[in-house]
Amino acid sequence: MMEGTIASVIHIEDMEARVYRALLSFIYTDSLPDMEVDNVEEREAQELLWLQHLLAAADRYDLQRLKVLCKEKLCKHIVVSTVKTIFILAERHSCGGLKEVCLEFLKTPSNLKEITATDVFDDIVTTCPYLLKKLIAKFAS
Repeated sequence: MMEGTIASVIHIEDMEARVYRALLSFIYTDSLPDMEVDNVEEREAQELLWLQHLLAAADRYDLQRLKVLCKEKLCKHIVVSTVKTIFILAERHSCGGLKEVCLEFLKTPSNLKEITATDVFDDIVTTCPYLLKKLIAKFAS
């Protein structure tokens, strides 16, 4: 290295490179970038995971608009197999609106019937009793 030259490298260990690139892209453009896709067949699952990580990063760096954009996209991914995970994410990152969408999804009779017929409901009962409590309160109101 030449004298007088300062080289700095910042290592961010707890964030995937594509999530960090999306975070930087948002900071510069104020819009949600397209997700980088590794495998087209798994695009849906990759996008869900990417959005979850991006929401966590937005919360960590207090980028409220990015949180809103991620929440809007995550609402479209709420299905029987993902509702518990998305609810927990919303709880962890103070996303009241996203939690409410999860509860409304669960409150729908056809969705509730489908969930109770799968292992997802047993998983909710054992690992996320708070969600069950919120759901019961939702029915009572």
